[in-house]
Amino acid sequence: MSQTIRVAVAGATGRMGREVVKMVLEDSALELVAAIATSSGPVDAGTLVGKADTGVLVSSSLADALSTSRADVLVDFTNPKSAMPNTVTALAHGVRPVIGTTGFTPEQIVELDKQCREQGIGGLIAPNFSIGAILMMKFSAMAAKYFPHVEIIEYHGDQKLDAPSGTSIKTAEWISEARQELRQGNPNEEEVLEGARGGYYNGFRIHSVRLPGVFAQQEVVFGAFGQTLKIRHDSYDRAGYMPGVNTAIKKIMNVTGMIYGFEHFLD
Repeated sequence: MSQTIRVAVAGATGRMGREVVKMVLEDSALELVAAIATSSGPVDAGTLVGKADTGVLVSSSLADALSTSRADVLVDFTNPKSAMPNTVTALAHGVRPVIGTTGFTPEQIVELDKQCREQGIGGLIAPNFSIGAILMMKFSAMAAKYFPHVEIIEYHGDQKLDAPSGTSIKTAEWISEARQELRQGNPNEEEVLEGARGGYYNGFRIHSVRLPGVFAQQEVVFGAFGQTLKIRHDSYDRAGYMPGVNTAIKKIMNVTGMIYGFEHFLD
């Protein structure tokens, strides 16, 4: 049997982080060796997810945790402010980052790719680990060839920090690869209320809804003469992302360079 993959989890006390900790503990091919959270005391990581003690105490220092744990992979579900420095820290320790936090600029991704290649290791930045969401993006890109008039509406809870979502931006990028830039709507259109038409991307609009009680949904709406096409994906539970995270942890061991988008890991 191949050697187990040693996994560190940043943001371990958060809602996504706890799901990752639980998933790692339940897979015999993975070994939890570090859990990092800035706002928690030295609690055992098993306690976070209602399991027996693991001997892995939650640490507040990512650098210290990576130095002592000899982790192979860092899974990061923190926040846009922390994600970039956490990724740089992981690469400095020769640890492969698997990042589920959004907010990276194209320039940052290029720089991280350079650092990965200098270390001879791989990394992944994935706006979405849901296989259903990836299919929604893929189908939207396919439809854009035939329905160039399009808008994206994405829905998240009111505590989400970035807007629009990383998933909607990734969807817009895919659509733009399949469609020429096309300014939609009336050329004399005027926003009576600033922002009413949403964010502009390559000729179309992205609308961000932020409400309590909402988890994560996205709808891509295409319009044509006499018809519309709607492609929608709804997430109801964070556990739905874990098969994708699990796949990423295992496949990143055989990759060099920083990969942007989980779709590159789907067979």
